[in-house]
Amino acid sequence: MSAEPRVYLIQGQTLSGNVFRPSDWAERLAGVMAPFRPGYRPSGPSSASSAAGYSPYAQPVMVAGIKCVAIDTRLHDLDPMAWDFVCGFARDNELAMVEACLLDHGLKPAPPTPGG
Repeated sequence: MSAEPRVYLIQGQTLSGNVFRPSDWAERLAGVMAPFRPGYRPSGPSSASSAAGYSPYAQPVMVAGIKCVAIDTRLHDLDPMAWDFVCGFARDNELAMVEACLLDHGLKPAPPTPGG
């Protein structure tokens, strides 16, 4: 287990400064990560409700007007392959992945994107 959980932000701006597309990328990525949560079982009664909402370890957020996905390092403890997937997504799409400073946990959920 990690000594203390941290949060990283995958920023929706490429390393060359362009806005990452599609506009709903953060919701899509967080949606893919929705099953990765404490107590998730891939089958059985809890599996149907586990996909509802986002995982507490992967949340779409807005930071300084930039759409991001906040990734909690406890995801690595839960499933190292899921952690590798989100890190690979950031790397392959040339998106910055930076450690977040959560002074008051003031991250705001990203607003829904009309039309994608």
